[in-house]
Amino acid sequence: MTQPSLISPQFRTLITQPTTLCNLNCGYCYLPARDKQILMPVRVAQRLAESVVEQNGADVVEVVWHGGEPLTTPIAHMRNLLDPFEELRRDGRIVHVVQTNATLVDDRWLSLIGDYQISVGVSIDGPGDRFNADRVDWAGKPSTRKIMHGVRCLRAVGVPFSVICVVTADTITRADELLAFFADLGCESVAFNIEEMEGLNAHRRQVTQDEAQAFWARLWQLQPDYPDLHIRDLDRLRGFIARTRDGWTFPPEAKYEPIPTVATTGDIVLLSPELLGIRSPDYRNFVVGNVLVTSIPAMLATMREHRYVAEFERGLAACQTACGFWEFCRGGAAANRFFEHGSFDGTETAYCRNTRQAVVLSAATRIST
Repeated sequence: MTQPSLISPQFRTLITQPTTLCNLNCGYCYLPARDKQILMPVRVAQRLAESVVEQNGADVVEVVWHGGEPLTTPIAHMRNLLDPFEELRRDGRIVHVVQTNATLVDDRWLSLIGDYQISVGVSIDGPGDRFNADRVDWAGKPSTRKIMHGVRCLRAVGVPFSVICVVTADTITRADELLAFFADLGCESVAFNIEEMEGLNAHRRQVTQDEAQAFWARLWQLQPDYPDLHIRDLDRLRGFIARTRDGWTFPPEAKYEPIPTVATTGDIVLLSPELLGIRSPDYRNFVVGNVLVTSIPAMLATMREHRYVAEFERGLAACQTACGFWEFCRGGAAANRFFEHGSFDGTETAYCRNTRQAVVLSAATRIST
């Protein structure tokens, strides 16, 4: 008898790559081919919109325009990519999100963001070039000044934005400076992503669990001083504890999201966007199909036939059986298993230790009741 899948057959997040090109060359970036401008054809966007219609799910789908750097896409072409989703957006069935380094924000992009009601996420790693030492352009020049100009443009017209901050081995001890900076920046929330060994980024010193736990512990101490700043990782645990205290448990139907990630060509990988563009003949480069040929719902209906999806599902089952953090963590990220273990059916990773376990262990008595 076939066991029920631990991975959802429906998607609520759709990560799309309008272009491969990025105008920055960040030291920790995992993406290949980011020095090339390969644009997504409009027909791919049309097929993605058709896949949302075919799925006909109850949940709103978040269409995340990622990259590369999405704002290197010619703006007229970007409008052409967004237009196939317009009826869905107006009906409240999808929302758009753009994750950007903000260096190219100008009046034209602000107009597009307003026209399509796009939520904005900005990538910046802290105050000044010292914190953004890895965020340089292709000539090796710092990007902080341009990022801050883009942030000021967003603020000037009242566009709310969230932040993703990559915390490296060089900045993991700087929690005080980071939190003070983001509270002053004007962002609605900040997500701290501790640097991981992924893709092309496998050569740098990694943060230890002790360092991560000390970082999160300091954030727990500091957050009351910044009541208007949401910290994703702390809020996630606080919300989980509040729900479980009320007797809530994950319903049996709660499953890992498949997270289809779409290359400019229409090729699709599942489970982790970090797998996009990674070469692995053993796993057929993680591609489960091309949306120009097969709809995403049809791909998800047969996803367990792909070796890496089946392996990951076995890994999730092992975590569920053995890990005391399962109810909160829900199994971590697929890409981390591959890059650390060479397969997907391993269990604990540095991501688990540094971004899930360390948050829980550092909380201690600091979560308010």
